[in-house]
Amino acid sequence: MKQIVYHVVVPAIMPVQFFAVASSPVEVLGCLTRGLIALLIAIVSGLAALGAVIIGTKRRAHNNQNAIWWVISSVILVIPVIAIIILA
Repeated sequence: MKQIVYHVVVPAIMPVQFFAVASSPVEVLGCLTRGLIALLIAIVSGLAALGAVIIGTKRRAHNNQNAIWWVISSVILVIPVIAIIILA
């Protein structure tokens, strides 16, 4: 249960924030502000995904059974990056 929270629920906050900002009306934040916030969320999420990949690779090299959780985290964290590429 602890690993599900750490590796699924916590990383899922980034895609939720991204889509909340991206789907908000222009009148709420303005077009420029909304785009910059979405870009910032995507960059932070991408860097976190890169960190998760590095940690997962190191753990995989040491034959750690928990390395798959880091792969799951990186897949979840890369969603905003893919979404901003598609939306741009």
